[in-house]
Amino acid sequence: MFKLFKKDLTLFFHDQRSVILTFLLPVILITLFAFAYGSFGAFDGRSEPVTLLVSDLDKTLSAKEIINRIDSLEDIKTVMSDTVKSLDMVIRGKYAGALIIYKGFQDSLVSGKSPQIELLYDRSREMEIAILQQNVIRAAMNDRKSAIGIKWTSVVGEKNDIKLGLIQAVAGTAILMLLFSVAGVGASILEEKENGTINRLLYSPLKVSSILYGKMLFAFFISILQLTTMFLFAWLVFNLDLSINIPALILMILATAFAVSGIGVFLAAVAKTRQQAQNLSTIIILIMSAIGGSMIPLFIMPVILQKIAFLSVNYWGIQGFYDIFWRNLPLEAILPKIFILSGIGIFMTLSSILLFRKRIMKF
Repeated sequence: MFKLFKKDLTLFFHDQRSVILTFLLPVILITLFAFAYGSFGAFDGRSEPVTLLVSDLDKTLSAKEIINRIDSLEDIKTVMSDTVKSLDMVIRGKYAGALIIYKGFQDSLVSGKSPQIELLYDRSREMEIAILQQNVIRAAMNDRKSAIGIKWTSVVGEKNDIKLGLIQAVAGTAILMLLFSVAGVGASILEEKENGTINRLLYSPLKVSSILYGKMLFAFFISILQLTTMFLFAWLVFNLDLSINIPALILMILATAFAVSGIGVFLAAVAKTRQQAQNLSTIIILIMSAIGGSMIPLFIMPVILQKIAFLSVNYWGIQGFYDIFWRNLPLEAILPKIFILSGIGIFMTLSSILLFRKRIMKF
């Protein structure tokens, strides 16, 4: 019995993949989640105040007074803006909320009527909205210590009945699983090298570039097929409305598939063996998914993680699908994310070609 135990223990510690998945990976994920939930040392989950857009149409002493009260709060930073621009930036996800002080605000305070003040917000930004709600109401206390009435209006996600959690589940899970699928496709070329298949292909009329392009084309096709299948499943089972912006959805699927397939093949290109490719891809994919919003919705993460999320392909893909299904943005507003994803795909693809060609030629 003890000999078997010793044998299995020896095999376990000689298997780098098992050791990494058992010890290193959980430590990395626990650290990331501790940051995300604000449980790391003295870190309280937020490194800077919430920025609140303010549009002052009344331009009276009373309006300036309430703006100064809000700006003096430790957890809020105000930025002056006009009404139209403020609404547009909240809808586009640039800011969590915008305070509009309408003309007649001071007169309404004197007459005792309902104050002309409204806070427009994106209800997907739950953590920031909670901070705004608590602090703005406190700042809106008048001399009689009764709160000035504020109209709270959600301006994002109101044009359809799509649930925020459904978009997060579909987009986040789709990109996470897609990364694992494509990493496996990329690693298969290393398996072919180890079992001699590449050797036979090199003696065939096929060019080295043709072998690589064929593998990358297959990874790209599988990515498109998997993403399309997941969105069709969400449409059939959960009634996700795919007709909101069909051109943007098609381009986002193509760009995301291209970027993800490029990353998957690149992870295999930097590894020398299939085992190394599996270990490397597991760690990098889970870290990218954790900081990019696949595992934890980005809108509940602290600012410090939100700022590094853009390093992950998950972030650009998820935010692009949010723009389509949640924010209902037009195609031209989504094109920047599509171009970034395409750029990631081009860079990763070119890098993979150079690395693979160099190693195959040596082989």
